[in-house]
Order: sequence, then structure tokens, then C-alpha cells
Amino acid sequence: MPVLSDVVLAVPQRVAKSDPWAFHPHPAAWSVVGAAGLAYWAVLCVRPSQSRPRPTRRQWLCMAGALVALAAALTWPLADLAAHWSLTALLAQRLLLTLVAAPLLLLAMPSPLLARITRPAALDAVLDFVTRPVVAVVLFTILAVGTLASPVVAAQSSSGLARAFIDVLLLGAGFVLWGPVLRHIPGANRPGALGTAVYLFVQSILPTFPAVIFIFARHPLYPAFAEAHRAIGVSAVVDQQLAGVAAKVATLPVLWTVAWVALARAQALDREGKDTDTLTWAEVERHLERAARAERRLERHPGRQRHTRVPAIPRPVPGGGWRPPASSPSEDGESEDAEDT
Repeated sequence: MPVLSDVVLAVPQRVAKSDPWAFHPHPAAWSVVGAAGLAYWAVLCVRPSQSRPRPTRRQWLCMAGALVALAAALTWPLADLAAHWSLTALLAQRLLLTLVAAPLLLLAMPSPLLARITRPAALDAVLDFVTRPVVAVVLFTILAVGTLASPVVAAQSSSGLARAFIDVLLLGAGFVLWGPVLRHIPGANRPGALGTAVYLFVQSILPTFPAVIFIFARHPLYPAFAEAHRAIGVSAVVDQQLAGVAAKVATLPVLWTVAWVALARAQALDREGKDTDTLTWAEVERHLERAARAERRLERHPGRQRHTRVPAIPRPVPGGGWRPPASSPSEDGESEDAEDT
């Protein structure tokens, strides 16, 4: 005989699955989207300062696009279909969070504001680590593939809290994906144009390999979507195959287009004789802060001098611009640029 708690928890589940297209208001999701827009306006438009400049028109458009993408991913009908009915809807929701909402949110943030947010030593260390291309590939692959594991999908199908947590993880995975690509994040590790293209090519292949499994699987992999026919009129296996195709069709053009744009822009600047990676003052300031922290660590722990690398400081070059810091440390544990300074 079921206990009272089992009956109480079962009632909402039956109601939620009675009609796949029944409207649900999702007040929590709308509150989050509204709060994000209001916070953006309050921080950047009410008493702006040098560290919080007013957004440009392009940044306003990016923020508006990010909010639309978040609303589409987290509210009716896509959120309901992704939770209980369709793997294709779940993949579409994930793509909106990682390929649309995440980069647009980053692009909407002025560089001085990002510099202020990431200035604390702990956040700066995280930024420096997760924007290394190899680390970003590994982290994004783990998050993208791990959140598609059958137990995780079952958990998000049965628990609103689990769904919210996974959505936050996916948005964070999107930040990791785009961190090494976007050029306005102070302190981020940014590869050159060719490195960016290779990075995006790898990101388009490794994290999406489950799509191949979805396309060629002959049996449903997720019991949570066993009734897909009631929502979208196809069997669970066909829904699974559509999800795999959608993941590939959406991911490859987006990432490869960005890679092509990065290469084309670098080639155009090279023909014009312009610097392809001009450093801003926010970037230089971040390197100075990292060098100062490293020096303080050496003073507190002199015995670790041989094992501590002092970050190199960018220096001006003739004709304008800045020379990026050298990444190779010298024999005594400090970079050669740091010694010269």
C-alpha cells in the first residue's frame, strides 16, 4: 500500500503527462528571465561608471536575444516537451542554452564589467583555467555527454529541481565553450585564428558523438520519452533519430561558421598589415594583477620560487599595439619577460 507522500507526488506527475501540449505558466523561469533583464539594466544604465559603461546598441541586441533564447528554452512549450515527451525537444533546449543564450550573454557584457566581475583572485584563476582550449574541450564534453546519461535524463524528467540544476550546468557549459573564442573577456586564454578554428572543429565533433548513437540506435534509450508519439506524432525511436540529426545539423554550421569567420577576419587584417590580436588596457591590467599576485606568493613562500611562474606582462611594440606575453618560463621558474621588467 503506497504511503501518502507517494500519492501526493504521483498526482502532479499524472497531471503533467495528461496532455503534452497543455499550457503551464512556468512562473519561476519567467522570474529568472525578468530578473536577468532587470539586473542588466540596473547595473549598466543606472549610474554608469568607467567600470560599468552603458551598453552599446549591439550589446542591447545581444542581451535581448539572450533573454528570448532563455525564455524559449525554459518555458512552455519547449520546456514541457523536453521534460517528459521528446528527446528532440530536449536537444533543442540544450542547443538554445549552449549555442545561443550563453554566447549572447557574454557578448552583451561590456569588457570593463567582465573585468570587474572576474577580478577576484579565485574567479580569475577559474577563468584562466577553464578558457585553456584543451581544458574547455574536456569540460564541455564531460558536461554535454554527462547530462545525456540515462539516469540524469530520468532525474530531470521527474524533478523540477533537477531540471533547473541541469539547465544551469548547460548554461555554464556554454560559457566554457565560448570562453576561448570571444575576444573581449579580459584574462581569458585566446588562441590565434588557426587555433580557434581547430578548437571549434574539435568542439563540433567530440561533445556531439552521442548524436551518432541516437541516429543508429534501434531501440529507445530513454524510458522518459517512451510516449513521444502522443506529443509529436512519431515513435520514440524516430524521435531519437531526429534528435541526433538535429544536434549535428545545428552544431556543425554554427561552430564551423564562427571558425571560418575567425580565419577570414585574421586573413583580412593580415593583408591590411593590422595587428590581429590587439590587447586592450583591461587585458594588460589583468596580466599586471596576475604578476603582482605571483610576486606576493613568492614573497610568502620563497622556497617555492623554482616551482612558481610569474606571469609575463605585455609590452608595447613599435608602431602601436602590445606584444602578448611569452608563455614559456625561464630556467629559474620566472618568465623571461617578467625578468626584463
